[in-house]
Amino acid sequence: MKLLAPTLLAAVLLGGCSMMPSHSSKMAADMPTRAADGRLIGPTGNTLYVFSKDAPGMSNCNAQCAANWPPLPVASTAKPMGDYSIVTRADGSKQWAYRGQPLYYFVKDQKSGDMVGDGVGGSWKIVRP
Repeated sequence: MKLLAPTLLAAVLLGGCSMMPSHSSKMAADMPTRAADGRLIGPTGNTLYVFSKDAPGMSNCNAQCAANWPPLPVASTAKPMGDYSIVTRADGSKQWAYRGQPLYYFVKDQKSGDMVGDGVGGSWKIVRP
């Protein structure tokens, strides 16, 4: 019985350590997207798309296009990292790009997991990591 208490205490303490955030989980939280089911999703959990009419590092989806395909916004404190860069749009706002391709949501994707925009107009496709 004397050994049981220290063993239980050690198990509780070690279990608590695994709950503490690590540097790698902090970095993952800072990423503008994450992979899910073979596609990239944004912070909302919705699917992200690229537009074939965009030029590398430049969005050509403005006005009504951007109303239907909202750009993945960038927080004012965000910095480019790895495959992610920041694009300045025609209206001066900022948008995330993955490997130089600006990233967008689609307004008809109502919930996480929807991929309604894939192939629309032959110009939109899901982003694959």
